[in-house]
Amino acid sequence: MSRIHEALKKAEQERATAQGGTPSGFAATPVAEAQAYEEIDAAHVASNSGMPDLGGPFSLETLLSRCPLTPWSPDLQTMLFMNGNDSAKGTEEYRTLRSRLYHIRERMPLKKLLVTSALPKEGKSFTSANLAQVMVRQHGRRALLIDADLRGPRLHQMLGTPQGPGLAEYLLSKADEASVIQRGPMEGLFFIPSGESIEDPAELVASSRLKILLQRVEPLFDWIIIDSPPAIPVSDASVLAKVCDGVLIVVRSASTPSDVARKARLEFADQMLVGVVLNGTERDEAQYAHYYYETYEKKVSPTHS
Repeated sequence: MSRIHEALKKAEQERATAQGGTPSGFAATPVAEAQAYEEIDAAHVASNSGMPDLGGPFSLETLLSRCPLTPWSPDLQTMLFMNGNDSAKGTEEYRTLRSRLYHIRERMPLKKLLVTSALPKEGKSFTSANLAQVMVRQHGRRALLIDADLRGPRLHQMLGTPQGPGLAEYLLSKADEASVIQRGPMEGLFFIPSGESIEDPAELVASSRLKILLQRVEPLFDWIIIDSPPAIPVSDASVLAKVCDGVLIVVRSASTPSDVARKARLEFADQMLVGVVLNGTERDEAQYAHYYYETYEKKVSPTHS
């Protein structure tokens, strides 16, 4: 029996059970029908991917066995936790940001975190990479860093890794999870690069396959940090936010216009915003000398001020 038929049959059985009757056809309640068609969508993606349908969650054993350690050549000026200097400028701010995110997690589900900015060159990729690094500095923690900026990817350059295969290949059904996840020298840190260049990133990230990827790998990680394109020029960030638990916005001091920052904020629902990273507050010989943040407190009645 096909997975599509099984999904429809399951929806009918749930409907019949709820009504105290016996399944007789394929009519379903709206909720059951929506669940069924979500499963049908997943089955359709799997059946057209050219790869075996693995089914179930992606296991830790598979992750470790099929993602061997690979050599990375990180940019030690920007990757703050890979240069062996635990007191480098900016590291303490990231530890504090990590602590604040865990505090927010006590009040709301927060594992899949989208990092974006209003405009390009405000430090979102730097923030994404170093936040993922500081998360795994705690013993036993695992973090997955995903470069979902398919228009202007930079994370593979910062980490000194190949650009592909990556997210684009997975979304195009050319590769499975284990084929696109990289594991470098930093224990607990995993990375999905952007992958090959594509013509229409917005349509690709809006596909159901991204949701399937996150559902399958989420149980394996403490944090999933997704670097997205800037929120103002293109729609990708708002699309990606729909599959995340929260959004962190990066703004650059004395650079990002306040009205543009407010416009970027309005791209996301109030309950999705967990904080703002204010970048470049002090000029120094190091390009990214100091990073500060301001966390939003989740409000019972959201305001739009």
